[in-house]
Amino acid sequence: MVKTKKKKKKKRTAKRGVAQKGTVSKARPKKAGLQYLAWDAIEKEQLTPLLHRHFVVGQQIMLARVLLKKGCIVPEHSHVNEQFTYILEGALKFWIDGKVIVVKAGEVLAIPPHMPHKAEAVQDTVDLDVFCPPRADWINKTDQYLRK
Repeated sequence: MVKTKKKKKKKRTAKRGVAQKGTVSKARPKKAGLQYLAWDAIEKEQLTPLLHRHFVVGQQIMLARVLLKKGCIVPEHSHVNEQFTYILEGALKFWIDGKVIVVKAGEVLAIPPHMPHKAEAVQDTVDLDVFCPPRADWINKTDQYLRK
């Protein structure tokens, strides 16, 4: 009988980034139930005279409707959350990953976690943002970078 050596499996450890303070909730998420909503029924939050938003939060995802007037600047920031930005009306200019990208109505920008980005509304814009996991700093209203 010949003994063969078993190959040791290497443990794979995922590199974990550090979340920007307040972007991830430490509390156990409540189980979200079925939601059927109209945007008009969700209170709009005014962050600046040029920036309003409202959002819906599920168990593991958040959908936000962001209304930006022409000239509105979203300062450079990053977060642990993956983000999809879909422009319904208007256009946003992004400074991201060393590039300038103008995202227009009908277009989507997928932003990976931890990637610094800045945006400017080049027209009055209606944008849908999807975040995974939900943005705890938006839920808790600790997103001071937007409230200046």
